Formats: sequence, C-alpha cells, structure tokens
Amino acid sequence: MSQIKRVFRLATTIMVVLVLLVAFLLVGMRLIGLYPYTVLSGSMEPTYHVGSIIYVKKVDPLTLTVGDPITFMLNDTVVTHRIIEVIEDENDPAVRYFRTKGDNNDVADGGDGVHCNNVIGKPVFSVPYLGYLAVYLQNSSGRYVLLGLCAVLLLSTVLPNGKNKKSEADSVEGDTPDTENADPQ
Repeated sequence: MSQIKRVFRLATTIMVVLVLLVAFLLVGMRLIGLYPYTVLSGSMEPTYHVGSIIYVKKVDPLTLTVGDPITFMLNDTVVTHRIIEVIEDENDPAVRYFRTKGDNNDVADGGDGVHCNNVIGKPVFSVPYLGYLAVYLQNSSGRYVLLGLCAVLLLSTVLPNGKNKKSEADSVEGDTPDTENADPQ
C-alpha cells in the first residue's frame, strides 16, 4: 500500500511541476517582457514550426535590420516574417517601413511594407508544440480539463494521507512516556 502512495505522491509532484512550468511559459514570461504568440502557419518553417510558441520582446524599430525576424500587426492578424528590406520615409526620418517575407514563402509580402508603428517586437526564442496546448486551453473544453486538473491537484494536497492519528498513538502507547500529564521539574 505504501508503494501506491509513493507513486501517487510522485505523480502529483510531477503534475504540479508541469502545471507551474506551463503556467510560467504561457503567462509568467510576460513578467520579464516576453510575449508569447502561437505559430499557426508554416510560412516561417523551418525557423518557427507550426504549433510552436514564439516569445517576442519589444524592440525599437530603428534598431531592426535586414534579416531580422519581426512580429507585427497586419490588419487584425499577428504575423512573424523576416525583414528583406528597410525603407526609410523621405519626409520623416523617425518612420520606417519593412518589407517582409516568410522564410518558407516564395514571394515577399504585398503592400507598401510594415509601418514601424505596427511592429510588436522581435522573436527571441520558441518552444515547439507548446502552441498546441495554448490553443487547446483557450477553448472551453480545454478550460474544463485545466480546471479539473487543478481540482485534482488541490484535492490531492488537502486530503488526508490515509494514516489515522489515533491508531498511530495506540500503536506506540507504552513505548514512550506520557508527557502530556507529566509534571514539569
């Protein structure tokens, strides 16, 4: 029976560590200035794989150069592509446009380029497959699974471990002196 309890405790500990790690990767990284985005298309393969999460750090657009990957807003969509050309605004030196292209795309992105105000930042690193979990947790069934997992973890830490305090005391009665009623000396 004690072997089952050890396995259960180990499994619970592993689940708690995994939940904390995933929570940090999905939410906590914002505390250090990194914002997670899920890769939904293969336009940046093999640099960023579909289902990965990329962590983006805000940067000054004036520091970006050709070859840098950037994450930017395009209409209502967040996109990460690589800069293939930097275009200086003739009227305002503080304004730049970036022509971009996905690493796995044959042609550059259309339009006049990405305005520097639309740049969110520059990807710093990615975690493969974590994006699948993030997308799953954003729908209702994923939230229910997450709540259930949290409930199981909470219950496993607050439920008694199966030992009865009275039976422990009964089993050692007579082996140790009764100090509760002893007179102090």
